[in-house]
Amino acid sequence: MSVRVRFAPSPTGPLHIGGVRTALYNYLLAKKMGGTFILRIEDTDQTRYVQGAEDYIIESLNWCGLVPDEGPNKQGEYGPYRQSERKDLYHEYAQKLVNDGNAYYAFDTAEELEAIRNEEAENGNHNFKYDSFTRRKMKNSVSLTGDEVKMLLENGTPYTIRLKIPQDTVISFTDLIRGDVSFDSNELDDKVILKADGMPTYHLANIVDDHLMEISHVIRGEEWLSSTAHHVLMYEFFGWQRPEFAHLPLILKPSGQGKLSKRDGAKFGFPVFPLDWHPENDESFEGFREAGFLPEALLNFLAFLGWNPGDDREILSMDELIDAFSIDKIVKSGAKFDYDKAKWYNQQYLIAMSNDDLARLLNDENLNTSDVPFEKLSRIAGMMKERVYFYTDILRDGQYLYEKPASYDTETLAKKWNPINEPFLVQIIEMVNDDGNADELSHAVKNFIADKGLKMGEILPVLRITMTGTMKGPDLFETMTLLGKDECMARYNYLSTNLI
Repeated sequence: MSVRVRFAPSPTGPLHIGGVRTALYNYLLAKKMGGTFILRIEDTDQTRYVQGAEDYIIESLNWCGLVPDEGPNKQGEYGPYRQSERKDLYHEYAQKLVNDGNAYYAFDTAEELEAIRNEEAENGNHNFKYDSFTRRKMKNSVSLTGDEVKMLLENGTPYTIRLKIPQDTVISFTDLIRGDVSFDSNELDDKVILKADGMPTYHLANIVDDHLMEISHVIRGEEWLSSTAHHVLMYEFFGWQRPEFAHLPLILKPSGQGKLSKRDGAKFGFPVFPLDWHPENDESFEGFREAGFLPEALLNFLAFLGWNPGDDREILSMDELIDAFSIDKIVKSGAKFDYDKAKWYNQQYLIAMSNDDLARLLNDENLNTSDVPFEKLSRIAGMMKERVYFYTDILRDGQYLYEKPASYDTETLAKKWNPINEPFLVQIIEMVNDDGNADELSHAVKNFIADKGLKMGEILPVLRITMTGTMKGPDLFETMTLLGKDECMARYNYLSTNLI
């Protein structure tokens, strides 16, 4: 059987970073096995549908490089790929379950259900569920006579269809990550599989779609593990071969306590979504892309949240991730979200980029580069990339490399400035050769300082503050050769005139 996997998000808001990891693991398995990666939009719950969320999901996957082989924007033989466009299909299969005695009509109204829950709570049962023990006292086709059911249907009485869970049955399956898993059917509720509006719930729709789309592996979050018993039962009721299941560990808060939520980003000061999300009249969230992350670095980081290749490697290209990936190396326990580690990954990928590629990226992102010649921008990228975590910080932190410093460390300057050294500073600046290199300038300046009996600690700090405004930054002599003699002298003149 060929490997066919699906990433099946609901368009109810921005795609959480945990969803990106789920998509990544599905993608890696598909590519490892020469299979197919499918995007399916599970939009059956129209009450929670959010305008723009589907486009956001597709853009996020494309930015990450997890491009589906089949999906809403790339039709294959198994479409449509939006569940809202498959509505009639689900009704047919729900009806089959009813006809076979594995599901039933439930005519209870929302008010009636709320009343029975309140009644049970008053009697001390705060965990009432619609199941094999309570269904006979509810209003459904199990408790009612055939004539009563027929009349209700003919009168157009609204109904849902519920799965009929058998009593005293052990439901077992093997999870590729968690091993053998078993559930007692007496602990399960009769889940609604078709709602009163005719739309299926997740439980029916994903079973039918996975079967019809010939999905071989269902790789999804741990939160769906408890529902898998219902899904296994439905496969048995339909007489279908079920796919392999693999339930991924949670991504945890940095503290390790609890699942990483969308609001943890604001709380801890880091993004938890791939792209910025700015809906109308709702909360806005920063994305990894806008924070300055490279998609390759983000995927490398996410891959290691619950998986590793089994050796000491940490930096793996997409091809290397595909080659090393296997489900049996995914761990059961949750993985803490370490933002500092994410930043480290991003820095490693920045360092590995060529200076020209990094300059092209800065240009593509329109980060105030229009007045900086490409050759100079490339040199700036090379000088700064080991000093920043994000490409968006290269021009911000290295602003003094292409325009006059915005501020000066006047405190250090006051301590180091000595009027006696002024002519020597001018002579040093005169040594800058626009066609020379940093090593030559460094050698010449240090020899000059030694020959004049000067102190490095008095000359070099003043030169650095003159050129950059700060004691931080890349190599002083590389900075001076980048700026050129005229700009170095102009900056010295500004400092000596305005700050001394």
